[in-house]
Amino acid sequence: MTAELLADAERTGRPVPPVRDSFTADDLASAYAVQRINVERRLAEGRRIVGRKIGLTSPSVQTQLGVDQPDFGALLSDMAVPDGGTVAAGRLLQPKVEAEVALVLGADLDVLEPNVVDVLRATDFALPALEIVDSRIADWDITITDTVADNASSGLFVLGGAPVPLTSLDLRAVRMTLLRGKEQVSQGSGADCLDGPLNAAVWLATVLAERGDPLRAGDIILTGALGPMVPANPGNRFEARISGLGSVRVRFASEGAAQ
Repeated sequence: MTAELLADAERTGRPVPPVRDSFTADDLASAYAVQRINVERRLAEGRRIVGRKIGLTSPSVQTQLGVDQPDFGALLSDMAVPDGGTVAAGRLLQPKVEAEVALVLGADLDVLEPNVVDVLRATDFALPALEIVDSRIADWDITITDTVADNASSGLFVLGGAPVPLTSLDLRAVRMTLLRGKEQVSQGSGADCLDGPLNAAVWLATVLAERGDPLRAGDIILTGALGPMVPANPGNRFEARISGLGSVRVRFASEGAAQ
């Protein structure tokens, strides 16, 4: 029933009330089960999983939701938007934008209890990324069980086009600036993402290996926000600049614009 409510919200473009009353406060297993139902529904429709996204990597957001851990969701093939591309008006319900470091794996990460060295060895390259988060829950009135069930509040993602190897790049030290038009609307650093994007990737690899669904070569990992997320409105243009990685851009079409 909960999975169907969230699927209907996505289909109709009408957010639903919070679904947290379907679970006990700390019943993440059931929330992830709901997430999986809707992911499998989309796979049956012809999509494919291309990676994972990590959420709740900011200590301030964890405090806000009363949790002490990140969460994750699936990235599906139809969520990708090209660098500089346009998001059609009405495609998402209540989108927000955040800048992240994306890792692309060149090898499987299927060891139990992986460490930073395992992640470094498995990573082919990094890219600057924009995650366009969305919520099927009305007014973003979420707890951790709401967002987990809702595929970690996933929406779309945009990857930059110039791969950067990690051989001489300190991801913890990278600096991020997010622009909406010419206005700076968010800033942060790699350290703001679970004290470094590699730590976030280790967390994800550990959790997925324990579940018997490890990360595989070719997977994209969105490691988590480097700064506060920003609401996106029709007509907005965003650009994220991340030191050492370059930039990535996206535009939101104006209401009524031809697509």
